[in-house]
Amino acid sequence: MRELSIVILNWNGCNYLRQFLPSVTAFSGDARIILADNASTDDSVYFVRENYPAVEIIVNTENGGFAKGYNDALKHVKSKYYLLLNSDIEVTENWLSPLLERMTDDSVAGCQPKVLSYHNKHHFEHAGASGGYLDVDYFPFCRGRIFDSIEADEHQYDGATEVFWATGAALLIRSEVYHRLGGFDESFFAHMEEIDLCWRAKKLGYSFHVEPKSIVYHVGGGTLSYMSPRKTYLNFRNSLYMIVKNHEGLLFPKLFSRMCLDGIAGVRFLVKGELKNLWAVLTSHFSMYANLSTLLKKRKEIRKSVNNSNKNGYYKGSILWAYYFKRVSKYADLNQRLFITDKNV
Repeated sequence: MRELSIVILNWNGCNYLRQFLPSVTAFSGDARIILADNASTDDSVYFVRENYPAVEIIVNTENGGFAKGYNDALKHVKSKYYLLLNSDIEVTENWLSPLLERMTDDSVAGCQPKVLSYHNKHHFEHAGASGGYLDVDYFPFCRGRIFDSIEADEHQYDGATEVFWATGAALLIRSEVYHRLGGFDESFFAHMEEIDLCWRAKKLGYSFHVEPKSIVYHVGGGTLSYMSPRKTYLNFRNSLYMIVKNHEGLLFPKLFSRMCLDGIAGVRFLVKGELKNLWAVLTSHFSMYANLSTLLKKRKEIRKSVNNSNKNGYYKGSILWAYYFKRVSKYADLNQRLFITDKNV
C-alpha cells in the first residue's frame, strides 16, 4: 500500500489538466497520482493517457458530482493518505512535505495548504484560504476570507493551526478516517460536503489543520462560477442538510433561526433584482423539507457514534453580525476570544 495517493477529480476539465497537471507531476515526488474522471465527454482521459502514462486513470460511470465522484473512485485506491486535489490548482515545489509532517499525530484527520488565487497570487482564494471555521449559525468563513471579502496575503496567517474544516480543493486526509465516515455525503452532490465530512470526523475526536508552509494556487469557480444560481442553491441547501445532520443542540429552533437569516438573504437578492438567486434560496429550503425524514435518520446515526467531540475552530459569535453590522471584513479583526480552542473549551 502506497503512503500517499493524489487523486484529481475531473469532469470535462481537459484545459485545466493541460495547464496544471505538469506542476503536480513535477513537484509531487514519488506520490501516486490518479485521475478520477467523472464520465467526461471531452478529451480529458485521452490527453492524460497519451501524455502522462505514469498517471493512473479511474473512469467513473457517471458524473455524480464531487461527493459521489470521489466516493466511487476512492473505493479503488489503497493508500494511507488521500490528497484530494481540484483540477484547477497549481501546486508549488515542496508542497507535500509540510502537509505530511502535520499528520504525524494520529489524532489529526486531515489538513490543507494555504490556498492563494491563481489570478491574483498575492491574495487568498475563496475556497479555503488559510483554514476554515463555522460561526454560531454555521456560516463558513476562513482565515483570509469572510463572505466575499478576500484579504491580501501579507503572511499574517502563516502560522500552522487547528481549524474547524479544511478545504476540499486540496485536502489531505487519512484514508482510514475517510472510509470510517463512509466518505462524502452523496446527497450534497457538490459544495460544503468537505465541511460536513470534517464536522463528522470532529465528532469522533479528530482534528483538522492548515499548514501554510504548503502553498497552492487555485483558479476557483471552475465548474460553477461563484455568482451562479446553481451554486447559490447548493450552498444554501447543503448548509441546511449539514445543520440537520450535525447540530448538537435543539434542532428546530436552530432551523427556524436559519430560516429567518436565509429569508433576509432572499430579500437582499430580491432588492438587487437577482430573482434566480432568490428562487435558489427558496428551493433550497423546499429540498430540505422534502428530505427531512432521511436527514433525521442520518442525524440519529451520527449521534450514536459521537465520542469526545472536538469543537475547536468553532466561533461562538455571529459572522453576519460582525461583517454586516460591525464592518469586520478581516479574520484577524474578529473577537478571538469567541473562538473555541483547547484553552477555553
